[in-house]
Amino acid sequence: MKQASKLGIAILGCVATFSTTCLGRSATSSVAFLPRRHAQLPKGKNAGASSFKSLQENTDLLLELRGGATKKRKKGGRTASLHSSSATKKTATGKKKVGAAAAEKKSAMADTMQKYKSILPLTRVYITMVGLVTMVGMVLGEELAQGLLALDPVRVMYGLELWRPFTAACFLGPPSIGWLMSAYYLFEYGSTLERAYGTAQHLVFLLGQVGLLSAFSILLGQPFFASSVITAMLHVLSRSMPNQKTKWLVFTVPYWALPYGLMASDVLQAGSAAAALPHVLGILSGHIYFFHKFVWPKIGGEDWLAAPDFLVRWFDPSARSSSKDSVNAALKARKRGKGRKLGSA
Repeated sequence: MKQASKLGIAILGCVATFSTTCLGRSATSSVAFLPRRHAQLPKGKNAGASSFKSLQENTDLLLELRGGATKKRKKGGRTASLHSSSATKKTATGKKKVGAAAAEKKSAMADTMQKYKSILPLTRVYITMVGLVTMVGMVLGEELAQGLLALDPVRVMYGLELWRPFTAACFLGPPSIGWLMSAYYLFEYGSTLERAYGTAQHLVFLLGQVGLLSAFSILLGQPFFASSVITAMLHVLSRSMPNQKTKWLVFTVPYWALPYGLMASDVLQAGSAAAALPHVLGILSGHIYFFHKFVWPKIGGEDWLAAPDFLVRWFDPSARSSSKDSVNAALKARKRGKGRKLGSA
């Protein structure tokens, strides 16, 4: 009975306070029998605020008498507000907003373009050419691609189809697992060489490989030699640090054995010894470059494969300026001995 009376008092107090606040009318008749602290209604400037406070107190009293529900919300609840859903790009039900998927796709595309632009310039151009030539081969088909992209000495010399040596150096075949592995090797070894020797010297290397491998392919009837270029890159790297241990598949092998391991894997996949010919040509052309660039100058020969100055100025201006600074610093730091007069002891 006591709880019921308290509940009735609280309900009437809420009704009276609401009517006073919203309608501006006197509610003294409705609360005449309430206790003094509930029956006194605010007047003056702070009437609205006091009425709201009284309404809040009566609501708290109702919740206390009712039991169960409280005004405090537990942390970690599933109910979301508009502010929290906007911060997480989700609606109150937990689903993604309409523009969230498009924003994620846009950010993924931006990240991909940023990674593509971060590739070293000459390696990026080479990989782009590989992708374009592969797309052309897919559109035209195998037969037409052979007629348009393959190395043909007669058409190169008499028809002036000068793109054929370069397309032959970029065509890796139709998309497949082998194509992906070859493209990865091209990116990995090409980036390492360009970072180690500079863009200008890497351009000299690539042009030399295209010339040598074009001659070898014409003699042996090979229409494409992109895999030979990759093997030549790997051979030059392996000769630069032959005894360094590296991981290949599940084996730990010295670096000089990597070109031969790559050749063996292709032979096993193809099931024919003819698959070793492109790798043999790549090892041969890569060794010619390595000998004339790194071995011949050490035994007194001339380094005629050095990148010209205009290529260095164009592609590697920072490297040239740093080398000049180091030479000037060495000259300034050199100490000269004192001269002696003739006949002096």
